[in-house]
Amino acid sequence: MPAAEIRHDWTRQQVLDLFAMPFSDLMFTAQQVHRVHFDANRVQVSTLCSIKTGACPEDCAYCPQSARYDTGLARETLMQVEKVLEEARAAKAGGATRFCMGAAWRSPKKKDMPYITQMVRDVKALGMETCMTLGMLSDEQAQALADAGLDYYNHNLDTSPEYYGEIITTRTYRDRLETLGRVRAAGMKVCAGGIVGMGEGDRDRAGLLMQLANLPEHPESVPINMLVRVAGTPLEKQKDLDPFEFIRCIAVARIMMPRSHVRLSAGREQMSDEMQSMAFLAGANSIFYGEKLLTTANPEANRDMQLFSRLGIQPEEYRQYSDESEVEAELSAQISERQHDAFFYDAAK
Repeated sequence: MPAAEIRHDWTRQQVLDLFAMPFSDLMFTAQQVHRVHFDANRVQVSTLCSIKTGACPEDCAYCPQSARYDTGLARETLMQVEKVLEEARAAKAGGATRFCMGAAWRSPKKKDMPYITQMVRDVKALGMETCMTLGMLSDEQAQALADAGLDYYNHNLDTSPEYYGEIITTRTYRDRLETLGRVRAAGMKVCAGGIVGMGEGDRDRAGLLMQLANLPEHPESVPINMLVRVAGTPLEKQKDLDPFEFIRCIAVARIMMPRSHVRLSAGREQMSDEMQSMAFLAGANSIFYGEKLLTTANPEANRDMQLFSRLGIQPEEYRQYSDESEVEAELSAQISERQHDAFFYDAAK
């Protein structure tokens, strides 16, 4: 099916054309693409832990952790390794398969790296996937994380290159792309997405997704965040985003990056069950699970499981594969098993 092709040559107009499709046609196309590459009734579940909170020197206009804004957020130092492990064990017991660790840094300091790499090794020993977001990385830092066994590194582009300067001035777009390049070169998987609802327009949303899809390799994980307005930040009075505009972003991301996990990320606390369900229909197949997403509220874990039960969704299981051929074989087997499901159809025809 042409819409399920892996491409890295999207133009802005082609992406805008996707955004402009009638809503039902866009949803149908996204659902077709999704079913070619994934079990549509499985969602990958992650938990995010803030291992160092507040006092970040950056000026990201949406972020309560910036030292430049008075948001009432208590500043905390780097968590002890054992405390992080306690959080990881609780996340695993609650059904999460990936444990993501975030630190409010411009970039890690040399003195912190031994603790960071130990966290990675110990969480992996629990049988969980690992992800970190620590800001910009040097080649040496990226390699150290890879050597420790880090599976994913998260570094969002946030918005389009054209709108970026309206949101951040302390770090360039090129800085972000270079960090993603270092992550790839070190052999880790990439988690990169953005935020919608910051006052950007369709061209900027198209520009963000075009940047991600035209990377040499698509990010394995693409978080689509809806702005959480935090008092004290420059975006605290930003207007509400039309829910259908957010769902369009999920659907277009699914079409453009067919094999990526598209994560329904920040902003879920403000979403109704119906809106989240529509996001899953649009191709979202990953969520952050738990009461907090770094420093902002997230739906409680039992609410997520209740919604999964109502929708017939199962959490995706974590398995370690030796290469991509094993992944392809597993996906093919899962799809083959569902061929006689009354609710499954061959979307490739």
